[in-house]
Amino acid sequence: MSSEMPPPRRDSEVIQILATEHWSLLATRALTYQESLGRVNIFLTVLSGAVIALALVAQADHFGTAFIAVAMFMLTVVFFVGIATVRRLNMLNRDDYIWVVGMNRLRHAYLELHPELEPTLVTSSHDDLHGALRTMGLEPSAASTLGTVFHGFVTLPGMIGVIVSAVAAAIAALAAVGFGAPIAVTLLAGAVGFSAVLGAILWIGNRSFRRYGPAVQPRFPTPKAPTS
Repeated sequence: MSSEMPPPRRDSEVIQILATEHWSLLATRALTYQESLGRVNIFLTVLSGAVIALALVAQADHFGTAFIAVAMFMLTVVFFVGIATVRRLNMLNRDDYIWVVGMNRLRHAYLELHPELEPTLVTSSHDDLHGALRTMGLEPSAASTLGTVFHGFVTLPGMIGVIVSAVAAAIAALAAVGFGAPIAVTLLAGAVGFSAVLGAILWIGNRSFRRYGPAVQPRFPTPKAPTS
């Protein structure tokens, strides 16, 4: 009695499927970057429009009560748009991390078919946090500020967060002026508003970065370096 042998695995078909998925993830990453820049442009457009409108109101009211009322309302809208922008940028960064993990897994599959190609790759084939950062050009051992407050300031959410915090400071200062507070109290209110909002934004961004690893369970983790 003869038994049927399974058909041989055809590497060309497997590579074609993997390549198609790889290009799909690349296209998705491109869309993620486009949305990130689009969100930033929307926020900056709203901010610029508000500043121009407030300049016209200031000329008409000479920084009186009407100007303070209009400014607080418009800056509150800008603040809302800014917070929503920072939140969405953090979500997009998290999505981008997942796409990188997916491409690392596909790269691991390539190397399973042709391990001799491993020396030619500068990106990682491991899907843990270390492998994803290496693919994005961020070696944890070489980037001492990675994941810290200093690194947060050079990211899109961090830079927009500073602007949003300045808007919050302006709202707090205008509120103090509206209640007739002296200049010292006004400056203190602005400083407290700026520090509170910026601290919250950086804390949320840092927590989001720290949670990248557990978000996707690694199947092909980076091998541990041998200990001597």
